Amino acid sequence: MAEAERIIGTPDTPDAAGDGEQGPGAEQRPEAERAQEPAGPKGATEGGAQERPRGRRRIAVLFAVAGVAYALDLISKMIVVAKLEHHEPIEIIGDWLRFEAVRNAGAAFGFGEAFTVIFTAIAAVVIVVIARLARKLYSLPWAIALGLLLGGALGNLTDRIFRSPGVFQGAVVDFIAPKHFAVFNLADSAIVCGGILIVLLSFRGLDPDGTVHKD
Repeated sequence: MAEAERIIGTPDTPDAAGDGEQGPGAEQRPEAERAQEPAGPKGATEGGAQERPRGRRRIAVLFAVAGVAYALDLISKMIVVAKLEHHEPIEIIGDWLRFEAVRNAGAAFGFGEAFTVIFTAIAAVVIVVIARLARKLYSLPWAIALGLLLGGALGNLTDRIFRSPGVFQGAVVDFIAPKHFAVFNLADSAIVCGGILIVLLSFRGLDPDGTVHKD
């Protein structure tokens, strides 16, 4: 009888229980753990895959805006030098707005003509900073603003490098002359518009990476 009870009770012994834990119960726990472990990396991978195309699109917008601003500025200056320089100004809106070719050795709107080299260096630094910032760019408004700044800086920097009197000392071609205001060009306009947009975005708390902060 004792022998029969021992045989019947064998599955309930600690050794048998240990074997049971290595069976279905033991396999359920690792399986659940294995199901949970990939969830984190998979989610991170999916999020990163979504962010990368989004970031690339914003970078594409930045360089597209910069390219358009630069091209318009370059073409307009070529036309002004060929058709307007050494000629009488062209009146667009009476005395209030006219086109007049002016060589400007200073900064935007004719300021600081004694610091041409300094302004050239500043423009080069701005271009480098924008290019580095583009890697963390996820905001469309910031992409447009930085694109305007980049296109304008490239436009005036091209004049500084290639126009007389020398490399990094060249005079910028200005031609938009409103009444009672300084003469400027399309690059200046792009820089000012980009700067104003950046100020507005900063006031709203929107960062280049797309996040919004509140002071």
